[in-house]
Amino acid sequence: MCGRFVLFSDLKDIQRAFDLAPSQTEVRQSYNVAPTQQVYVVVQRAGANALETMRWGLIPSWAKDEKIGSRMINARAESVAEKPSFKRSLQKRRCLVVADGFYEWHTEGAKKTPMFIKLKSDAPFGFAGLYDVWKSPDGEEVTSCTIITTSANAMMKKIHDRMPVILSKDAQKIWLDPEITDVEKLVALLKPYPANKMQAFAVSPLVNSPKNNSADCIAPAK
Repeated sequence: MCGRFVLFSDLKDIQRAFDLAPSQTEVRQSYNVAPTQQVYVVVQRAGANALETMRWGLIPSWAKDEKIGSRMINARAESVAEKPSFKRSLQKRRCLVVADGFYEWHTEGAKKTPMFIKLKSDAPFGFAGLYDVWKSPDGEEVTSCTIITTSANAMMKKIHDRMPVILSKDAQKIWLDPEITDVEKLVALLKPYPANKMQAFAVSPLVNSPKNNSADCIAPAK
């Protein structure tokens, strides 16, 4: 699964990575992004990539209570085309959740070691995401998203059996294109990112609490 991640790139680096038009959007750094918080996503609007914010934890449009979102921070690639909560979004509401890295906890016996995982290139990247718009009983609209996960690659298997789907540049173009609704073509993109392009290292247990949010969270453990 993916339950915590990091975004520290500035707006110019994000614009470059996702072919965004110049924008005055303010990007707030976070070294400990947690569920229910606002996250930065890339969507395609009127034929161009745009940077927006959404709540992490998908609330389906048909949900009676927004609390369901806290249980939908991830969607499994293997069942995303069948689950009622996700299948409509797979065809019509896809996004990229912007990140510089993510955390996973490696378990050995009773010990859990937080690991920070990133690309060797140090470039920001996009998790494959889905979103939906929910209207509260008082009429407020909440746009929320989920991160899709898949089986772990060779590197991640040493840490956990699942990993978030990271899309390549070519895959991003297909994923964001609203004209593409072929489910088989979309699901085929949801595969493990190449292990040789990623790296991981143990970090401080500071990250265990979302209250801790500084560069110390991604410092290699001593």
